[in-house]
Amino acid sequence: MARLSRRNRKRLVSEINVVPYIDVMLVLLVIFMVTAPMLTPGVAIDLPSADGSPNLPIDSSNETVTIYIDDQGQLFIDVGGDPETPVSIEIIKDRVFKITQAKPDTNFQLRASEKIPYSILAPVMVDVSQAGGERLGFVIERD
Repeated sequence: MARLSRRNRKRLVSEINVVPYIDVMLVLLVIFMVTAPMLTPGVAIDLPSADGSPNLPIDSSNETVTIYIDDQGQLFIDVGGDPETPVSIEIIKDRVFKITQAKPDTNFQLRASEKIPYSILAPVMVDVSQAGGERLGFVIERD
């Protein structure tokens, strides 16, 4: 009889029930997802204001501004100066910004030879786009 009572006893379960832990983890995840964007501090900045009227002559009949890249990688722009004089990318960004402030729908063309490597074209394209020239097209000249 002693043996029967030992056999009828239930064994202890040595496993951990993880279902409640998963529920708690999902609740904490939701809480962190909701509160994380609120924790980024915002800083109030008083920016100076200035009269930013564009001083570049824009031909109203020509809605396209052309930026040239020659075989040596020099940059030219056909607005705001001599189109035969090489300019820096900072000057091009400034002129593109002023043009897009005056006429936001202005088209820009990036004209280059097919021999120009992409490593020269890509930064110019990015700089023109960041200056506001989002309507940018390419003209590739075949030699």
